[in-house]
Formats: sequence, structure tokens, C-alpha cells
Amino acid sequence: MASESENITPAWQAKMLLRSARSGCLATSAKGHPFASLVTPACMPDGSLLLLLSRLAEHTRYLRADPRCSLMMGGVATSVNPQTTPRVTVSGVAEVVDDPSLKARFLAVHPYATLYADFGDFATWRIVVEAGALVGGFARAFRFVAADLAPDADAVAAVLASEPGILEHCNRDHPDALAAIAGSPGEWRMVTADVDGFDLALDERVIRFPWSAPVRDSGDVRRELVRMTKAARA
Repeated sequence: MASESENITPAWQAKMLLRSARSGCLATSAKGHPFASLVTPACMPDGSLLLLLSRLAEHTRYLRADPRCSLMMGGVATSVNPQTTPRVTVSGVAEVVDDPSLKARFLAVHPYATLYADFGDFATWRIVVEAGALVGGFARAFRFVAADLAPDADAVAAVLASEPGILEHCNRDHPDALAAIAGSPGEWRMVTADVDGFDLALDERVIRFPWSAPVRDSGDVRRELVRMTKAARA
């Protein structure tokens, strides 16, 4: 693993924004005219983005006619100037996916959506990132191709295979450590873990925590959690 200071690159910042985003602006094409709408993305282990969309929504009708789209997600402004807000825009092609595991992962970071996720008019859509652009703050712009943002495929597979055991172990044996990392008391649960970080949930509140650098296996995950727990308790 690279050190934390070595890993703070524009590509890493863009990936962290994608991983942590809970809302974004979806741009679709309405018969040649741009149409923007609010959506709630969830980043999958492989870096693709999942949306839960109703077929009654205008943007869904436009995606069915032309699946090319872009999605912008932002962080927090560092001053009163909104242009200091870091944001990332990615483009790709959207498609409907019928995969219960992907839908479950979406609901892990958007638990309130369980109220309507099984309604007949809703479906999960996946956007595979083809290109992206990061504005890291005022006058800090970078462009990426898909390979710049894609996680290592072998690492993704290894961590995904270990994820059920990681979640079970942490939630069963280390709830105090999770609360320490979360920074507030409560019955926090780890609900996802991937190569770039993990998500903790308390009721319907979900917070994203990045690793110091991408991990490759469960051993790396353990070392990162030990480091984060020590830092939180220091």
C-alpha cells in the first residue's frame, strides 16, 4: 500500500467523491435538449454507479431513449465561495441491471429507500464510468479516462469475497471500535467495505470513511481498521 500522503492525487480525490456521494445531478438528453435532475447514486465495488429510478420519472424516460448520460457529485466548499467546492463529473452509458446483490448494496447506503425500492415502477440502473473530470476547488481542474478511476480488478474481487466475514466480525466483535471511528456513540454497524473504504450506519444515517490508500485484501482491511481505531482513541 502507498502512504497516505503519496495517495492524495486528483484521481484519488475523484474516487473518494464518487464513493462518498449520496446525491448528485444526472444529465440526460430530452430529444436533443439537456435535462438535469437530482438523483441518489451509490458507488459499487468496481467503481460503477447505481441509481434506483422510477419509470415514471422524466429522466428514466430519457435514459430509455438515449442511455448516454453524465453525473455530477460534489463535496463541501472550503469557503463562502461555492467555486471552492470539489466536484467530479463522470460520463457513461446507463443500463438496467437485475442483480439483487447490487440493489442490496444500494440500500445499504440509502436505507430510507427500502420504503419504495420494491415498488413495481422502480428499477436499478448502472452507469459504467467511461470518463471523468474533477474540479478540486477554484481553478483546479483535471480530466480522466476510465482506467484512471477504475480500481484494481483482482483487489476488488478479493475484498468483495471477504466482505461478509469482515462485516460480521466487526459488527459482532468490535462495535466499540466502530463507534470510536464514527466519532459519536451508538450502535454503529459496518454495512459495506471495498478497496477504497467502508460505510458505517446508525439507523438511516450512513457515513463514508476512506482508507489511507487502496487495500488489496482482508489483511490490509484489518491493518487499516486497527490504525483508524488507534487514531480515533488517541
